Amino acid sequence: MGIYIEVEPGIRVYVEDINPEGKKTILLIHGWPGNHNLFEYQFNLLPQMGYRCVGMDIRGFGLSDRPWSGYDYNRLSDDIRIVVDALNLSNFVLAGHSTGGAICIRYMARHNGYGVSKLALFAAAAPSLVQRPYFPHGLQRQVIINIIQGVYNDRPAMLRGFGNLIFYNPVSAPFADWIFQLGLQAASWSTAAIANTWLGEEGLFNDLKTINVPTLILHGINDQVCLYPLAIAQKNSIRFSKLVPFDACGHFLFYDQRDKFNHELIQFSETARL
Repeated sequence: MGIYIEVEPGIRVYVEDINPEGKKTILLIHGWPGNHNLFEYQFNLLPQMGYRCVGMDIRGFGLSDRPWSGYDYNRLSDDIRIVVDALNLSNFVLAGHSTGGAICIRYMARHNGYGVSKLALFAAAAPSLVQRPYFPHGLQRQVIINIIQGVYNDRPAMLRGFGNLIFYNPVSAPFADWIFQLGLQAASWSTAAIANTWLGEEGLFNDLKTINVPTLILHGINDQVCLYPLAIAQKNSIRFSKLVPFDACGHFLFYDQRDKFNHELIQFSETARL
């Protein structure tokens, strides 16, 4: 069931609420530059196991409205809070991939983990996607600058290049085209604005330390976007966390290693403790 929820006057985000009668709830936040459809192979499985799956398109992406502003992690996490309130979600698993993982981390800190019983991070872009003087484990800053320039000069070519980085194992040409089309659905200004947020955002280092719910960290060893040392930094900062490395796996681990990914997520969601 697809619905629109107003997060600011005149600005709505699209939410896919699958199996609303499910007894266990997971809220999935996608990464850049996709939308909730990236989790198609989880939406096909989890509702069969009694889950209510809520997939949200962050503003500017997918079917959500595309305002000019509001692409910092504070505003994006506030959008999540409004969705949580509108759907009366409680005792749910909050899960995010890549930039979506970073937004979830900000939600945990800014909204004190409101309603969240567990947190799952998939190749999360935290604590910093880019290298900093005190954190040498991210991408070089120029890589992100090149992405932003690519958005403004030839966005389709930039998206194709990004698509070549996200999988470790080969995918079919039709599947790669589908991922490409999901990226094209986003507004160009939203795509660039999120990349700018990567450059300026440094608060996730402290945010990670505030998380006090069981946290699952899934990360591909061969991730070329959010490099594996980011996962180690997350594990070292989150008190109640478990890191599961995925061998022979890239950035889109929910498809690259789909069976293992689904198994780990379901096991984490079902167990009382890590």
